[in-house]
Order: sequence, then structure tokens, then C-alpha cells
Amino acid sequence: MSVFLSTQPVILASASATRRLMLENAGLEVHAEAAAVDEEEVKHSCKAAGMKVEEVAEALAELKAQKIARRYPGTYVIGADQMLECGGAWFDKPVGRDGARDQLRRLSGKTHRLVSAAVVFHNGARVWHTTDHATLTMRPLGEDFLERYLDAVGEKAHGSVGGYQLEGLGAQLFTNVTGDFFTILGLPLLPLLGFLRGRGVVLA
Repeated sequence: MSVFLSTQPVILASASATRRLMLENAGLEVHAEAAAVDEEEVKHSCKAAGMKVEEVAEALAELKAQKIARRYPGTYVIGADQMLECGGAWFDKPVGRDGARDQLRRLSGKTHRLVSAAVVFHNGARVWHTTDHATLTMRPLGEDFLERYLDAVGEKAHGSVGGYQLEGLGAQLFTNVTGDFFTILGLPLLPLLGFLRGRGVVLA
């Protein structure tokens, strides 16, 4: 039997298994539902408007939460998104092994930023948001290592932006990481829990 530290279920407007697991591990009862958002079009429009990656991550998180919140009045709906920026370029989730290999080659030996945003809707209104970032320096990756790494992680390599999971074999890729671990995984969890605790959704 699950033991919840939450007083009511929340909706996660995301298909991310990692984000859902983070919330569940923190004692929340979570129902996940992916929001139909054309992320590529939103990012294209945001870039044309000169928006910063922090603003784009927040905009995407808000759109996701807003879409799902319409169907769940009275329930707290959490939208989240993450952006990766390296040398002014924005990275998306890689497509297939070739895409993951290309991204890791581009990040190899460089420092990049991960920006994670969360937005909460309740009764049709945006009631809270936060954005956080982490800085990661990837060591130069040899071709032999890169192929063996991709063999080992399989489809997980193209399941997240950047092509790595820091909580697993992805730790082998870095020489330095600065920032909150949960933010790197895609959700600023601690401030989110603080907000939900203040609203009585999570036991104090």
C-alpha cells in the first residue's frame, strides 16, 4: 500500500516518467496526463521574439498546465519543462541513436546550462511558478567511449534533452556539475513542495 504525504491528488501535465517518479517518491499522489502542446512551434516563436531560455521553459510549462487544468477544476495541476542551452544554441530531445551521438559530440568538452521551470494552476488560474538552472561541464568524449556508452544506455539516450541521465551512467560524462539535482532531472522539486505545503496539499 502506498503511503502519501499529500492530502489530495495532483495532476502532472507531463508524460515524463522521471518527473512523476520524483513527485511520487516525495509522497504525492500523482495522476499524469500529457498535454498536447506543439513545443517545436512554441520554441520557434519564442526564439523569433528574442526570448531567453528561462522564459521559454516557463512558457511551455504554463501552456501544459493550462491545457490540462481546464478539465480538472479544483485540482492542483503542475506543468513543467526543461531547456538546454550551450553556446547560444538550444537543444531538444535527440531523435534515435544517431541524434543522441550528434548531441553528445556537440556538448563534448563544453559547459552547458539546464533550465527547469514549473507552473501550477488551480481553478483555472496560474497560482505559482518557479525557474531554476544548473551548469554542467562535459569532459571530452572519445569515440570508443561514446559508442560503448550508447550501447549501454540504449533508448534512454534519446529520452531526455542532452542525451544523458545524470542519475545513471550519465555521471560518467561530466567533470563538474553546479546546481540542484532535481532541477537537472527536470523539476525544481523543493520549491514546488514548499508551495504545495503552504497550500495544504502536502502535510507540513
